[in-house]
Amino acid sequence: MAKNLNLSLGQSFCRLSPAERGKTVRASERGVALVVTLLLLMMVSALTVAMVIAMTSETLIGGYYRNFRGSFYAADSGLNIARQKVVTELKRGVPTTFAYPPTGASCGSTGNVTVGTDYASATTLNAGTAANSWTESFKITNVQVGAPVQLANAQAQTYSCTYSYSLTSAGSAQGTEQQSITETGSILVNVTGQNANRSVSFAYFGGFVDVYPGGFGPLVPGTMTGPMFSNNAWEFMAAIPPWTAPYIFTDPVGQNWADAYWWDKSWNWHLSPGTSYGSGSNLIAPNFQQGFNVSQPAVPLPTNSFNQEEAVIDGNGTLYSSAPTTAQLSVLTNAAGQAYSGATTSGVFVNQGTTAAACGTKTPPCMNGGGLFVQGGADVQLIPSGSTAQVYKVTQNGTTATITINPAANSGAGTTVVTQGGSTLSLSGVPVDTLTAQASTMVYVNGTMTIHGPGEGQGAVQDNAMITITANGDIVATGDVLYKTEPVTIPLDQLVPAVANMNQVLGLFTATGNFITQNAQADQNIEIDGSIATISQADSANNCASGNGGQLSRGHINTFNNVGGMIQSCIYKADVNVENTWFDRRFTSRSGFAPPWFPSTSIQTGGPLPTNVTSQVLRVQWVNTSSE
Repeated sequence: MAKNLNLSLGQSFCRLSPAERGKTVRASERGVALVVTLLLLMMVSALTVAMVIAMTSETLIGGYYRNFRGSFYAADSGLNIARQKVVTELKRGVPTTFAYPPTGASCGSTGNVTVGTDYASATTLNAGTAANSWTESFKITNVQVGAPVQLANAQAQTYSCTYSYSLTSAGSAQGTEQQSITETGSILVNVTGQNANRSVSFAYFGGFVDVYPGGFGPLVPGTMTGPMFSNNAWEFMAAIPPWTAPYIFTDPVGQNWADAYWWDKSWNWHLSPGTSYGSGSNLIAPNFQQGFNVSQPAVPLPTNSFNQEEAVIDGNGTLYSSAPTTAQLSVLTNAAGQAYSGATTSGVFVNQGTTAAACGTKTPPCMNGGGLFVQGGADVQLIPSGSTAQVYKVTQNGTTATITINPAANSGAGTTVVTQGGSTLSLSGVPVDTLTAQASTMVYVNGTMTIHGPGEGQGAVQDNAMITITANGDIVATGDVLYKTEPVTIPLDQLVPAVANMNQVLGLFTATGNFITQNAQADQNIEIDGSIATISQADSANNCASGNGGQLSRGHINTFNNVGGMIQSCIYKADVNVENTWFDRRFTSRSGFAPPWFPSTSIQTGGPLPTNVTSQVLRVQWVNTSSE
């Protein structure tokens, strides 16, 4: 029966008409549209709520960021305002009447600084033309200004006051957000008197170039210390690999021409009297820590080049009106007692006193005059001996003469011993600069000279030895020539207090050649301590067509360091990767201190007012301290 029943039902269903079957299906789907509509409505509602929440968050975040940036810029603006006021207050404290040497009260007192109280409460930035700008304010929450460090320049009769400082500014805008910025650094105040011409040694300059042709090429960037001057114009460049180091000039920079040359990244130059040029990647902005002065009076060159030759004879160097004659040089003798003559081709000669009248308080035979005359080209090696003696080894054509000068020997009267060939000449006394009455030695090489010390990194110039070496031709440095005791720190270039009153000093001078670094090995480093001068009116007058009066290299030099200064008539290209000049600050801190018989000149210093005060801010650190 079950089978029959199922068959009956199936047959009955199959017999429904199409219309009847459609009604049955539609009845089963009734209400689906409503469900779908509700689902879509719920989805749209959810999206709407999400969009509202997102937009509200963006608005809140945007407002916070706006107020955050406003507070940040307010704090930075406050720093600039406070720093400038500190500078103004320190400058105001400098006496209006210039006096040298400066006294303890010559620098502005830090008691004049009132920034901490003036801006202790919120100060609006919406004043004047900024009245309708975004609402911002700041307050100074911390001010620290250290006591001044005073440094006098005895040569130029100027002085400077350096203050360390720290400022913290808290900025705010609309809302409750606040940002704090802290800045630290140094404020340098330079003080000079009225315009005045002063006679100085060329050792006064850390860098000097007489003829710098316009458009010749830019200086290699780096840190350059000591006063710098050009009788033409300086040339600076943008950061062009591999020359990407910044220009940092620690001392005054001046030039005779009204415009400097500024080289962009396309190696095109532009003329401008400003302290920077260009923008963006073509910005050329040297850091002139003590100012850049254009249209300054030219610095005159020495009128002659024979003073040093005369100094060997008489220790004076200013009496002859022309170069010494053979007859005047004939007072010089070698170790064997042979006098200099026109036929002399080599040897070391000194002015030997043989009578009581000639020697005065010294026992005959004695050392008269200012030093050593070397006839012909020579190799000169400097070696310190003991704690007071200076040794000179002069080699010519395979023959070496040894000269030992010891001012402490002979019960303080000093001795000069010349050994040449098989002969030895012992003299009481030492060479003396009659202008200063100091024990000083002039070595005049009548030809091209090579110079070096005892070895790489070893001292060559004895403590308190005062030496100038002059060549009638090129001076070729083949190795280090170092002070036994360095006068300044490297690379900070600060005077070492314990050495401030020591007298070790070296001058290298030629009026007829170049200073040349010559490598003895690949990528050699060479350091020469002393002031180096390659200047003459003749080379400058012919616009350096002679190829002399500058600095060159023979072979590649990796690094050339100079502790002293570089003074040149001309500027040339040299195969040197890095050149550093660390100025010997004794040349400006001590009046008259310089290598003996070094060429001199006159410079114009000061300003139009009884006291001329300029300032420079050296910012060391700038930090957002909001989270601290």
